[in-house]
Amino acid sequence: MATPELKKLFGQRHCDECVLHPLCKPPLVGIEEIERLSGSVLARRPLERDSVLFRAGEPTRSVFISQNGSFKTVAINEAGDEQVIGFYFPGELIGLEGLGDGKFRADAVALELAHVCEVPLPALERVAGQRADFQRQMMRAMGEGMARHQDHLEMLGRKQAQERLAMFLHGLSERQGRLGRDPLQLHLAMSRSDIGSYLSLVIETVSRGLSKMQDEGIIAVKGRHLRVLSPQRLQALAHGDEA
Repeated sequence: MATPELKKLFGQRHCDECVLHPLCKPPLVGIEEIERLSGSVLARRPLERDSVLFRAGEPTRSVFISQNGSFKTVAINEAGDEQVIGFYFPGELIGLEGLGDGKFRADAVALELAHVCEVPLPALERVAGQRADFQRQMMRAMGEGMARHQDHLEMLGRKQAQERLAMFLHGLSERQGRLGRDPLQLHLAMSRSDIGSYLSLVIETVSRGLSKMQDEGIIAVKGRHLRVLSPQRLQALAHGDEA
């Protein structure tokens, strides 16, 4: 658990869900060191739903961590068409893909009221150069981002819409587990339209697919809350193993 001093310092209610949480434990980093970095490393700001955190093409001067509230990343082609290319949940780093060429690759938009911590790159590089444990944490976050991108490509390669949707839900469940949350209780902050855009499916197909899985007893959906009733069957459907 984070100390009361850290909670007050960061203004966070869920420090243990943050990707940087291991660095905030007293055995790893002293309060004095946190105080020296806090002015530039974890500046907190609120964002209303549909607010833009950053836009494609902007210089990558910082990366971000949502304390609460989810985000989507959206790519816009030359014709002005939008496609959702990613989702980010509390505790996950947002904007790492911009470290390659120094520019953000997509727009990041809040799906709900959110509070984010901004981590300027100079401070990130300074801490990474001093702490091997921080470097390992960053490498893990980057690896998970690359894995999600690969999973997205695999989803789009599935011919059956139901398999795409099942793979998407199964992936959300696994991410919940890695973040220390109940993998069977999913909060769908994104709209059905956003899910359809991410999976290259029309919204009607998404709605029918969710209803079908609910009728078959795999999931239970109520509004934006989804409960996984049969994780084994969901996994089988995601892998194309269930008829």
